[in-house]
Amino acid sequence: MGKLRKNPKAQATPGVHSPWIYNPWLDLIVGCGAWSAPLLLLSYFTLASSAQTWSVVFYVLALFFNYPHYMATIYRAYHRSEDFQKYRIFTVHTTGLILLTLLLSHFWLRLLPWIFTIYLTWSPWHYSGQNYGLFMMFARRAGADPDKSTRRALYGAFVVSYLVLFLGFHTGPSTDPLFLSLGIPAMVSRWEQMILMVAFVALSVYGLSRLARATGWRKLIPSLTLFSSQFLWFLLPAAISLIEGLEIPQNRYSSGVLAVMHSAQYLWITSYYARREASARSTEPSESAGKRASHWQPLAYFGVLVAGGIALFVPGPWLASRAFHHDFASSFLIFTALVNIHHFILDGAIWKLRDGRIAALLLNSKERLADAAGEAGGQFAAACRWLVGGSARAHGLRMSAALLLLVWGTVDQARYYFSLRADDLQDLQRAALLNSFDSSLQVRLARRAMEDGQPQQAEAAWKRAIEASPADPAPRQGLLQLLIGQDRFDEAASLTEASLKFAPKDANLLVNRGLLALRRGHADEALASWDQALTVDPEQKLAHLYLANELDREGKSRSAASHYNSFLEQLARQKSEDRPAPEKVIAIVLRMADCQARSSQTELAMKSYQLAEKLAAQTNQAKLESVADVNDAALQSKTGKLDEALRLYQHALRLDESAFDTGASAEDWFAYGRFLEEAGFPARLAYACMVKSESVTKLLPDPAIPKSLAAERRQIEKRLGGAAAAVRRDPEPALREALALRR
Repeated sequence: MGKLRKNPKAQATPGVHSPWIYNPWLDLIVGCGAWSAPLLLLSYFTLASSAQTWSVVFYVLALFFNYPHYMATIYRAYHRSEDFQKYRIFTVHTTGLILLTLLLSHFWLRLLPWIFTIYLTWSPWHYSGQNYGLFMMFARRAGADPDKSTRRALYGAFVVSYLVLFLGFHTGPSTDPLFLSLGIPAMVSRWEQMILMVAFVALSVYGLSRLARATGWRKLIPSLTLFSSQFLWFLLPAAISLIEGLEIPQNRYSSGVLAVMHSAQYLWITSYYARREASARSTEPSESAGKRASHWQPLAYFGVLVAGGIALFVPGPWLASRAFHHDFASSFLIFTALVNIHHFILDGAIWKLRDGRIAALLLNSKERLADAAGEAGGQFAAACRWLVGGSARAHGLRMSAALLLLVWGTVDQARYYFSLRADDLQDLQRAALLNSFDSSLQVRLARRAMEDGQPQQAEAAWKRAIEASPADPAPRQGLLQLLIGQDRFDEAASLTEASLKFAPKDANLLVNRGLLALRRGHADEALASWDQALTVDPEQKLAHLYLANELDREGKSRSAASHYNSFLEQLARQKSEDRPAPEKVIAIVLRMADCQARSSQTELAMKSYQLAEKLAAQTNQAKLESVADVNDAALQSKTGKLDEALRLYQHALRLDESAFDTGASAEDWFAYGRFLEEAGFPARLAYACMVKSESVTKLLPDPAIPKSLAAERRQIEKRLGGAAAAVRRDPEPALREALALRR
């Protein structure tokens, strides 16, 4: 319900006999939100562990609370011709714009995030407006007549509490693809929220204390309960998020327990208004035959709201998916967002205490109840009057439509329940049988089928999901993995090309197209596709990695090193939990260093090897640390830094021994021996290293001694002469000396 504002002509309400609407308990619990604390605590502690159960519960509750509360606004605006004419700008023109937007958004899905963001951001403002209106209504029923400054302070407190939540919604980047966050920096948002919380306390103390002077605190119990509900709904979650660093989920405020409480509150006050209106009309002569108007029938009223609510939300997405093959999930979100936005606009227009009739009915004032406008004209109005008339045909049509809608709503509930049973293939198949044009359902069905070993059914489900939502990457990725896993590269390439027609700037698709081109032997096409992906999205780090690997393979070391570096820079900006395993990162650093070394970027290569050494030491990757040490040592030797080269070779050999890495040990002893020979160290030490390398090589599964090792060993052996035999018989003393060698 929109903000209920005071009629400036009406002062106190001397006709008020009781502040209560129905009775104290119902009014406090439902109308004033006294059940907020227990329900919020219950949902907070059980939602994470029972998400599926809560989803089903909220979907069922929507039939009896959420949907009817939207219909209550429609009923209020459309069921009396004078109200229809009075709010014609909203009942006709605004409604027409909403319907046009609904149609356009089904054919231009880029509108959906904008519509959904407006809906999610507007929802808490709408809730706040209803709470403020009811707060003032109870205060006036208690006899209060707040002055302008008091009203402004109290209204300001409600506005401030909303703004605190608004900042929480729009802080930082959005984690929901349907919500477009303003991206307010966290530090700025935090300080703004704290300032607003202080303002809330100041405005609340001032406004409530001034209000209590006129009535006393006891008479303000309903208003104070509503005020505490506003605090619990908006300010407390924001305060907790500031202290604990928790994120405020935007959609929970629109589809969770708050939405149910708001809807119940709305039905509570609108049912009271409808009852009072019917009672008032029953005491006035009917316009036609001088008969009295019928008394209010609560069951009939609620039945109209339930059936009408189903009509607002259920048939549209079903017809859009069945008749036009639009994705059911997207269509449902479009209807949900736009029906809500229409409700917010219409509700804000029709509920104002400055309207004499509303004030008379809600405040029990003695202002005369009178119809202000004449009958609406035109064929549409005549048809509506016939439809709600007493003829047998109209009655039968109403009953048939209500029965059809109730059955439809029940089927929709069953479909939703089955669609959430992600661990039960048969239930997912039942949901798909009821409505197959639901991409999210088909994705769950495909994944379940794959887990159950039914790839053919999974493939069919992914294809139906793509048909329903061609721009959705989830089913496309699933089907691509299946096709690639079955070596169906041509079909995978065709799927990628077809998908690019719907999403030509999808960097992930371009990366996949490059991989498939490489698999099919078209390296040039792969490189071009990855370059295009980086043009679309410079942050596409996998494109850098694939480009680097292919350029490295082609011998274009300098370009490859540049792409490896770009990949690692982007990786460094990621959260640690999102990065690949340490050994994979170190391996990429080593590849970059190798490319830098081959392209004569010696200084950069040494820095890269040292980075690999550091990362490997920090993550206990002894084998990779040894590789980095040996390669770094080779470069250090070339630049004349023999002391550093000695240290690195010796450290690598110790790492090989501690890691029991026989293969690396054989290679590294040979590399160390060659270094000692080339650097002019004693020949017997170099010879001992060669002998050690040969002896370790013989322990390998493939004991073939490399020709280069044998050749170099023989050359040194000739130079040593008879001394070589002594070293060969017992190389250990020479090896210990080599490991302790200093220049």
